[in-house]
Amino acid sequence: MVLEKRGKSFFKKFWYFLWKDNSIKGWIFAFVFLFIFIKLIFFPLFSLVTGTSLPLAIVESCSMYHKGNLFSDSNAWWERQEDKYFELAVDQEDFQKFRMENGFNKGDILLIVRANSEKLKIGDIIIFNANQKNPVIHRIVEIKESNGERVFSTMGDNNQGQFNFEKEIREDQLIGKAALKLTPYLGWIKLIFYEWQKPSSERGPCIER
Repeated sequence: MVLEKRGKSFFKKFWYFLWKDNSIKGWIFAFVFLFIFIKLIFFPLFSLVTGTSLPLAIVESCSMYHKGNLFSDSNAWWERQEDKYFELAVDQEDFQKFRMENGFNKGDILLIVRANSEKLKIGDIIIFNANQKNPVIHRIVEIKESNGERVFSTMGDNNQGQFNFEKEIREDQLIGKAALKLTPYLGWIKLIFYEWQKPSSERGPCIER
């Protein structure tokens, strides 16, 4: 009985500090608690559910941007981009069937799930390690077999061609697959603190190349 009363008393104080105390001490307590909860409980559980170590990803570049974003003119976009897909045997009809065919914008937050290498297909958007500062999020444009292993080749929708590091992506480089866009632009809350570190040509909002 005594333990039960103490438990209720502790819970009431905890709840008050977390949600009702508007003092500086209350704000600090709420911030620390939420940080610990997100870092040590929410993200580990979310990673377990999605099957990847990076269940949420903020888009940090314009490499997948389409002019107009969700409201882009797909026909006009394809006319400007089709030459780079010609050698990869990807036509407009193929591209319009791809997931997230309108790309995404800098600052968008994506839901990432486990990338099963056997089920990945051309048009899927993967996130992978490539010995760059941050993981890369690009679209698969070619898949080959090498020594019994699937090897992937990607390209950014808004890039003029491929980088060398994305021409042969091995299974052990895969982090996950983009499942959907959760929120547009919200990632700018974080990005705005790092924009100044980038080359001037990579700062600010996106434009189509």
